[in-house]
Amino acid sequence: MSKQHIVVLTGAGISAESGLRTFRDSDGLWEGYAIEDVATPRAWRKNPQLVLDFYNMRRRDVLNARPNAAHLALAQLQDQYDVTVITQNVDDLHERAGSSKVLHLHGSILEMRSEREESRVFPILEDMIVGAVAEDGGLLRPNIVWFEEAVPMIPRAAQITRTADIFILVGTSLQVYPAAGLIDFVPDEVPKYIVDKKIPPVAALPNMHLIERPATEGMQEVLKRLLA
Repeated sequence: MSKQHIVVLTGAGISAESGLRTFRDSDGLWEGYAIEDVATPRAWRKNPQLVLDFYNMRRRDVLNARPNAAHLALAQLQDQYDVTVITQNVDDLHERAGSSKVLHLHGSILEMRSEREESRVFPILEDMIVGAVAEDGGLLRPNIVWFEEAVPMIPRAAQITRTADIFILVGTSLQVYPAAGLIDFVPDEVPKYIVDKKIPPVAALPNMHLIERPATEGMQEVLKRLLA
């Protein structure tokens, strides 16, 4: 008998409990920077050094972070379910926690790519430097989907979401599109577990199970319900 398919959508809230700040902090800044200065194609053209400094700092933060109980709980669900994690996060904490099927909507902080050919992707653990080029002659940039750029993995993510037998949303405010629209692809009859310290606007959807707690606490409740 095949396992039921759980599709999980995670956002910054799950990694915040591992010490990685979100860009929607109360001061409106992301690690002290305005989004338009460090996370847009315009910023890259205007000041690539500033952009790389920002992502080099974030990469070091990710490498020093550790998966938390929420990441581990999602990996634990694999004992009884087929689990696909779709994440808006660019860290690798899901993978390090043991999740085997992870789709990164917005790229990875641990990768760089050619400006010319997006499929030329390379691992990067150290700091990036301005002016480095790929074999095709294109400048190397972080393999991140910036604001104002298309999100190429959305069609694949929507296709996966349609196949869910159970859907779990963890640590996302559903304010960043097109990722936020993925919940609309979940079939009506599918149970939907919403875990966040502040429940996003999803009340109109059917079969909702709202767990208004931080990710680490809320996922323990999900485990109790799904691994009973």
